[in-house]
Amino acid sequence: MASSSRSLSLADTRGKTNAGIYIHIPFCKQLCNYCDFYFSVSLQRKTQMIDTLLHEMDIRRNYLSPFFLSAASHTLYFGGGTPSVLTAKELELLVDKSKEIAGVNSFDELSLEANPDDLTPAYLAQLAALGINRLSIGVQSFYNTHLQWMRRRHTAQQAIDCIKNAQREGFNNITIDLMYGLPILTLEEWRNVIEQAIALDVPHISAYHLSIEPATLLGKQQKKGTIAIQNEQAGLEQFHLLRELLTKAGYKHYEVSNFARQGWSALHNSAYWRQQPYLGIGPSAHSFDGQSRQWNIANNIRYIRALEKGDTFFEREILTAKMRYNEYLLTTLRTAVGADMETIASSFGEDKKEYCLQQAQKFIQAGQLQLSGSNLKIPPEYFFISDRIIEALFVE
Repeated sequence: MASSSRSLSLADTRGKTNAGIYIHIPFCKQLCNYCDFYFSVSLQRKTQMIDTLLHEMDIRRNYLSPFFLSAASHTLYFGGGTPSVLTAKELELLVDKSKEIAGVNSFDELSLEANPDDLTPAYLAQLAALGINRLSIGVQSFYNTHLQWMRRRHTAQQAIDCIKNAQREGFNNITIDLMYGLPILTLEEWRNVIEQAIALDVPHISAYHLSIEPATLLGKQQKKGTIAIQNEQAGLEQFHLLRELLTKAGYKHYEVSNFARQGWSALHNSAYWRQQPYLGIGPSAHSFDGQSRQWNIANNIRYIRALEKGDTFFEREILTAKMRYNEYLLTTLRTAVGADMETIASSFGEDKKEYCLQQAQKFIQAGQLQLSGSNLKIPPEYFFISDRIIEALFVE
């Protein structure tokens, strides 16, 4: 049976360190029309990719080794792509190697992103046996018309069934992804989607407003003028309905796109928002050590060949004080905990603190930012416009 693995809230984990490993599985069986993540729909190099991922983990085992030893918690996250295209045996190889380089016997949170149609009862049992204790299921909608429009490969009934099967297998820590802002989504349909999610009794829900990126299928259709785009007012109404229904059902809106019942916030992702270091493995994966950020080649063949030859397979940048200040605001103000002015003063200087407070004044007066002592935060009801608020506080 899968363990429950309850997670601490962002407030509970402030000041505590998490050592996180992210493994990017760059394969999908089908291209969704909105997806901007790197992956390939060809699985021909899957075995070769597993070997290369293991090789990268071997040569980068010292990237965060002191941090792994001192961390209060350890997490492993399989993202993609679609990690559930891997067999249990393939996942086991990666889990075992991750334990080895992290120096742990198990992970406090071991997450796997999965498509509903991959989560058969037999596969779920295998995942539980591997120690995977958190499932991130890409539901997106409980309407087949929406799923077909998004080019998802599962049905609404498969989504419902896989969640119930996972719960029967003992997976208590389940998060599901939902998407709003679709031009074909009505407010009543969105209400039904949210109510169905609540009825399934999952402890965590991630809800994302549709964003159309130029390189996606939707981006190309938008350029051609062949699709209609939902207006911002409709998206705002859907956002407020989402907050109303989920908060009434006992979920806390703890990050721009994330809602959790008490004790079930995402430990791995919360560490990102607290700017904790992490190791990223695989094509397009990012890593962060506190002072620099690096990202791997976003191409399966080039990534494999570079590691085979011992060539450089990533780009790296040293973060300037200005970049670190901007990133601190970008990550912390996405959360209900918010930013700490004294941290800004001690880390970036009193001038940055004064600049931030000066830029924040008009938003504080409008109620879109709240300042209490040294704590500055965006009230969750204004998370929908968080990007424009945060950008106004940046140093150019």
